[in-house]
Amino acid sequence: MRAGKVLRSAASLQRTALFSFHLENAGKMVPFAGWEMPVQYAKEGVLASHLWTREKASIFDVSHMLQTRWTGNDSAKFLESLVVADTQALPVGGSTLSVFTNENGGIIDDTVINRETAGGFYVVSNAGCAEKDLAHIRKQLADFQAKGGDADVTVIDTHSLVAIQGPAAASVVTRLAGKDLADFAFMTGRKMTIRGIDVHISRCGYTGEDGFEISVPHNDVVEFTKHLLGDGSTVKLAGLGARDSLRLEAGLCLYGHDLDETVTPIEAGLTWTIGQRRRKEGGFLGADKILPQIKGGVTRRRIGLFVEGAPAREGAEIVGADGNTVGTVTSGCPSPSLGRNIAMGYVQNGHHKAGTELQVKVRGKLQKAVVTKMPFVEARYYRGA
Repeated sequence: MRAGKVLRSAASLQRTALFSFHLENAGKMVPFAGWEMPVQYAKEGVLASHLWTREKASIFDVSHMLQTRWTGNDSAKFLESLVVADTQALPVGGSTLSVFTNENGGIIDDTVINRETAGGFYVVSNAGCAEKDLAHIRKQLADFQAKGGDADVTVIDTHSLVAIQGPAAASVVTRLAGKDLADFAFMTGRKMTIRGIDVHISRCGYTGEDGFEISVPHNDVVEFTKHLLGDGSTVKLAGLGARDSLRLEAGLCLYGHDLDETVTPIEAGLTWTIGQRRRKEGGFLGADKILPQIKGGVTRRRIGLFVEGAPAREGAEIVGADGNTVGTVTSGCPSPSLGRNIAMGYVQNGHHKAGTELQVKVRGKLQKAVVTKMPFVEARYYRGA
């Protein structure tokens, strides 16, 4: 496995190629997953950035994410030994959300997989899990190659990653690309040249809105981001603060909070990520623990909550009608779009159905909460013309 990207060090935080650009635009920088990242911008607070993304479009620097390329005649087979997705069924250009699992069926990380070529994949996973993911992949790859498998994994350390999200994102990218993108549907990717810059662009994101994640050479990313921003009347910069509230409204998990190595895909409500062929054949780590849960059930489930009173934050107890603790909040915030408090968490099986009335303990006081279906805000992904 080849890797040139420098990961987290104890001595210092890493900076993306857009770091100086963030400072020039009054970005407030904070430590995040071993990186200095903008949480918000002086001209646009978190609330304003959130609403702007829902109404128009925002740019997010997500260059801290781990980008890898998987190649070789057996790359699909190797990838399928680590994730639950049916990667062999992915058409060239197709993408899917999946999870890396461990021997106990827990989730090591969540990831987006794009089939670049018949024998190659472009994979994006979380910055906070980069070291852990790479150690896991390296170990499994060495074993696979020792048995004669033809696969390799390369860290893409030459490219930044920027996301443009919101209802105006498509019109902005269409104008810059100079071509119709009507055939460019959600969860697909392709290579393009935009304003003379060669990029890999995927129609996906982490906000519930239509949008794109674009892998751009480091040397070109400032210029490219300026192209996306234009005159600022349609597109603005947004930081981690807005990204978190947007993803929660969209019912999307944040690894290390809503997902971890003790949670299985079934408990997390991610059964749909396990391809039908994989459910029959298994072949991924922890399959013997995960697959029986599909029919046999689980003892806890991920749910969404509307919460009255103060917001319920991570760690808040969820209490049943009998006064006993039945679960824990894993994410929570006031929803800027809905004007009410939302939360995500895990509860004991039987307390998970929509409409179930529960309580959450916030600052020692019990507050009313009700289980609701997710996403909290309807997704607006582009499924094709």
